[in-house]
Amino acid sequence: MKSILHLSTVLLLNRNWQAIHVKTPAEAFCMMASGSASGLDVQGDDFLSPVGWEDWLKLSVRDQDKAINTPRGAVRVPTVIVAANYAKVPICRPRFGARAIWERDGGCCQYTGRKLAPGEGNIDHVIPRSRGGASSWENCVLSHRAVNEKKADRLPQEAGLRLLRSPLVPRALPATALIRNPHGIRDWQRFLVG
Repeated sequence: MKSILHLSTVLLLNRNWQAIHVKTPAEAFCMMASGSASGLDVQGDDFLSPVGWEDWLKLSVRDQDKAINTPRGAVRVPTVIVAANYAKVPICRPRFGARAIWERDGGCCQYTGRKLAPGEGNIDHVIPRSRGGASSWENCVLSHRAVNEKKADRLPQEAGLRLLRSPLVPRALPATALIRNPHGIRDWQRFLVG
């Protein structure tokens, strides 16, 4: 079992309170101790208060809080921290790969339009690698396995297929749009998009 200090369970906000990254508790404690961030004391839906490191160490640990034990006693693990001097929202472009192509294509075969279940699809090179096609955003699409096997090392028109839309490089998005809450942390909901 992983220690709480190694799970990415702390949401980092810029100084305008926009979500920009996810940190581990250990990273959050380092940022708070150095003064580059404040912990956000969240109590219910109505109370949000930035708290500096020295005051954070004095906060009581509530039943719903995660905490670490130190020689000074239990210290509450923050769920959200606020950067002191950073106002930007980083712009991110997904890294090229099978998962990113799946997301770009919405989990649909780009030849049939059929929504694919995990394991039903794979990545097709529109111009096959055997014909000099690159592994790039503009040449790779999500395809149903049977369709991809039928196409083999041919061009789509040679296999009687037609792309529903041309593959493109995904547009860059603000980091806020890409942050997910896999642990279901309630305190994050007000800061995340969608």
